[in-house]
Amino acid sequence: MENEGYFIDLTDEEGNNFKLEIVGDVEYEGSLYRVFLPTDIDEEDPDYGFIILKSVMNGEEELLDSVDDEELLEKVYALYMAEVFDDEDEDE
Repeated sequence: MENEGYFIDLTDEEGNNFKLEIVGDVEYEGSLYRVFLPTDIDEEDPDYGFIILKSVMNGEEELLDSVDDEELLEKVYALYMAEVFDDEDEDE
């Protein structure tokens, strides 16, 4: 994936800062979703896990928007995992 290993700093609506690593992109129903893992949370922390944000273009600038629809998140996550396992199968 072309963006893999790319890091961003993100501030949520409550003013909390997070450092995220992009681990993949998923296109679903004409929209682009970016898949991240937090770099500043221990992997054993219960809050650790994939973060999926929708990419929205504002002119030349990319904005990342939260996805509140649980069903949509599950579909995008499933597509991402299918890509990951497909890539692993090709590597073998």
